[in-house]
Amino acid sequence: MRMREGRFNGGHGHAAGLAATRLAAAGLAAAGLTAAMVLVAARPALARAPENGAMRPGAGSEGAIPADLLAAGETLTIGVQTADPGYPLDGLKREIAATGKVRCAKVPMVRYKGDVVRYHHPVLIYVGFRDRLRRFEAVVKQTAIDIYGRAPRQIRHIGTYNCRRIGLWPTLLSEHGIANGIDVAGFDFGPAPRRKPGTPGVAVPRALRRPFKVRMLKHWHAPTGVAHSHHRRFLRLLAARLVQRRDIFRVLLGPSYPGHNNHFHFDVSPWRLVQL
Repeated sequence: MRMREGRFNGGHGHAAGLAATRLAAAGLAAAGLTAAMVLVAARPALARAPENGAMRPGAGSEGAIPADLLAAGETLTIGVQTADPGYPLDGLKREIAATGKVRCAKVPMVRYKGDVVRYHHPVLIYVGFRDRLRRFEAVVKQTAIDIYGRAPRQIRHIGTYNCRRIGLWPTLLSEHGIANGIDVAGFDFGPAPRRKPGTPGVAVPRALRRPFKVRMLKHWHAPTGVAHSHHRRFLRLLAARLVQRRDIFRVLLGPSYPGHNNHFHFDVSPWRLVQL
């Protein structure tokens, strides 16, 4: 499914089950992710979409996270799980009419370039989402340093604000409609800084000392070479760390969710869905 900045096709069923559940795998922190998490507010249960298996708000079941999200023997920690601090838009109504013009709630918005890591183009976001993005950028930076020895120059996104319905669920407003979500396609890296012999740092293959790009579409399933040993590992370790950080995003979608083979979708809905 082709995505363009500012326009989105298909369904981000960013909303998920509306009955609280726990981690499907108790050993997450030690062994990595093996199943999806759904943690949501109490609302009436709705049905799963039969045509593609996408989660719908209130489905009350788990989405699919690849069993190999983290490779066996991963040596880098995914961190301690943090608590969800609550969010100013939790009480905002997301239900809308299934047809007719979409009217999105007016929320204060700001153009944001990125503080810890810059975005390739400023994002238009709800003001309260800015702090979540700063935390996200910090995780991106640290994970990149752990894998490549340096942070990316910029984060490539394919859109934030767009007043619209969720494609698969026309009675629900997309989080993009209130500038409360972002779609991330990849990361751009500059050349490695020169290090004096004997200086501590992460050793990387020669090919990764030059500028390079990491893309969800190309590298999430990369089978061999540095694309597998570094880019795939970076994306999946980043995803695992973000799942642990309940104080950043509640909805985290990736290639196992319909229409997301080329990007992550992150938002702060009043419910939780992880399907990477």
